[in-house]
Amino acid sequence: MSWIALATYRRAGGLAPALVLDDQLYDLEAARAAGLPPLPEAWVTQGVEAMLGDWANAQAWLRDATPIAAALATSGAIRPVADGAAAVAAPFVPSRIFCAASNYASHANEMGTVLAAKSQSKPYMFLKLSNTVIGNGETIQMPPETSKLDWEVELAAVIGKRCRRVSVEDALDAVACYTIVNDISARDLNIRGDYPFKHDWFQGKCHDTFAPIGPWLVPAWQIPDPQAVQMRLDVNDEPMQQDSTANMIWTVREQIAYLSTIVTLEPGDVIATGTPTGVGMGRGIYLKPGDRLVASIEGIGRLANQVQAERV
Repeated sequence: MSWIALATYRRAGGLAPALVLDDQLYDLEAARAAGLPPLPEAWVTQGVEAMLGDWANAQAWLRDATPIAAALATSGAIRPVADGAAAVAAPFVPSRIFCAASNYASHANEMGTVLAAKSQSKPYMFLKLSNTVIGNGETIQMPPETSKLDWEVELAAVIGKRCRRVSVEDALDAVACYTIVNDISARDLNIRGDYPFKHDWFQGKCHDTFAPIGPWLVPAWQIPDPQAVQMRLDVNDEPMQQDSTANMIWTVREQIAYLSTIVTLEPGDVIATGTPTGVGMGRGIYLKPGDRLVASIEGIGRLANQVQAERV
């Protein structure tokens, strides 16, 4: 079966859903007209989010549509979106992004974080809000309140099935797709001395544009083992982070199972599963206006963003 992904792109009149074949975008509505299997009108008018909300049917449709779409593309019956890579937007805007902190021992070590033994611990999760979401090619705004802006490449799992208290063994059945999240962090705003509560994850993690996501969503069946993919992040073409998801402390399965004991997970929830070593704070270097970041994950693609000073 050919590789396929779901994307959202900018066109005249607004945003529209697309299929991705060999890193080329094909408008979903145009592909439907060219001969794809019948699909609900809501998937065209409401896009990727509607597909996630109907994932059991969308997944079955995608499996059937993939070889047909590939044949249509090969024959020229459908043509790529002009300037497709430049037109990619965030695949969708999730209302909840759950993020795992200190989920790689190497990253914890570089940050000076002392972790309890896994047998005596559980995942540490925090939330990012929808205002943080931007897509591939969009600009990360550096607030004037920070001088220590940092990067974190993370594999993200997108939930496609409502679940509560799901077992570790069954947890991956709830995953619709995988994508990339770059967890942008203002390190100097994560710490406070004016309260007895020393960490302020909201202030350090939830500024506008602090969660680039994308470039698209890859159906989970194409990444059968989320603990066996390579991640990388470059700043200005210099490698900063390079590691495998095999080195997570808490696996994707375990994070989903844990979260589902606290909240009912809903279709469209995103779980950013933690970052490996190589962040700026561990090196004593930070982002500045003009820097270009490229986060890449095997089997998914590349998520590129540039930093600029926020205008106030």
